[in-house]
Amino acid sequence: MSEASDSVTRSTTPRRRRVVILGSTGSIGQSALKVARDIPERMEIVGLAAGKSVGPFLEQLREWRPRAAALFDKTAAAEARAQLELWNLETSASAKVPSEIDEGEAGLCALASMPEADLVIIAIVGTAGLRPALAAIEAGKDIAVASKEILVMAGSVVMEAARRKGVRVLPVDSEHNAIFQCLEGRSINEVSRLLLTASGGPFRTLPRESLRHVTPSQALKHPTWDMGRKISIDSATLFNKGLEMIEARWLFDLPITKVDVVVHPQSIIHSMVEFVDSSVLAQLSNTDMCFPIQYAVTWPDRVPNRLQPLDFAKLGKLEFESPRTEDFPAINLARWAGEEGGTLPAVLNAANEIAVAAFLDGNCAFPDIWSTVEKVMRSHQTDSAPSLTSILDADQWARNKAAALLSISN
Repeated sequence: MSEASDSVTRSTTPRRRRVVILGSTGSIGQSALKVARDIPERMEIVGLAAGKSVGPFLEQLREWRPRAAALFDKTAAAEARAQLELWNLETSASAKVPSEIDEGEAGLCALASMPEADLVIIAIVGTAGLRPALAAIEAGKDIAVASKEILVMAGSVVMEAARRKGVRVLPVDSEHNAIFQCLEGRSINEVSRLLLTASGGPFRTLPRESLRHVTPSQALKHPTWDMGRKISIDSATLFNKGLEMIEARWLFDLPITKVDVVVHPQSIIHSMVEFVDSSVLAQLSNTDMCFPIQYAVTWPDRVPNRLQPLDFAKLGKLEFESPRTEDFPAINLARWAGEEGGTLPAVLNAANEIAVAAFLDGNCAFPDIWSTVEKVMRSHQTDSAPSLTSILDADQWARNKAAALLSISN
């Protein structure tokens, strides 16, 4: 989105978008389905895909009856097909659910490129959504990105493909969606900097010397958002914010030197844009992912919903502070990766995924997440103009290197 004023003619007839959700059983996927229930006149579910959560996925298929479905895990897909066949044998004709469920990365790519879809929501944790995202773009579908790792590791490839195919990459992360809203109708040349807000995580005020004793259960307790395990740990380390800085660089075609972070514990201001005249625009709402998901689906329109509006008198005050980058170095590591570019952001992301998994499994201390990522980054020879193949090679190299540093199997 090199030009924020991407003009769209608003139709007088409400447009119902046909949507595929990749990652439907995760927190973002469930919120997207909540939006679909709230605005059925604007959002039709035509495809659902998940990882390996068979029970919740089958419940979704029975409710939504999409035209296509897929599970990434092949064993889970086989189990789901068997359960659906049994369900169809025991139920009435009107309640039967199609039992064909695709599997693996190929199944996700087929779902992402299905002819019936207008928009593909990429809500798969980690890097597994990259090839499906590219498949959707190649098929001429707009994509709504909730999986920040896609743009972190391969932002140049994804955005170039989107430009070539003339499709839009719409942000679902609350921070990037907020910036998208603040920029609407404005030239990117008017922007002085982007200000991503961060809650500060559960250890915002914890002394540095206590961080080594942090447990996974403590790190998973996010103060304002209900999120999955990986993103919750990333929020606690501030790597989540670092990844968002790199993502913002690609979404809005700005150098990462123009992307900053400010800690805002209430998480009511979701991000801000400072313009060259020193004016600042901010987007505010309650902490509910349904807000940015709905805007990505209905954009450029705003439509009524049943979400809770802000009560400013009850809210009372909004607080801000600088991030503790000396104690939480993820932001500095992300800025380094974003400035150097090439394959280094993919290395940062992959090493972080391995280190987070090691911490959750009890195989390393909390601060070891940062130190492992830094060691892997310093060992990497960056390819400054990478292809998709070299990005994926760098991703795998970083995973192996991080695992070796942590003395775990990858």
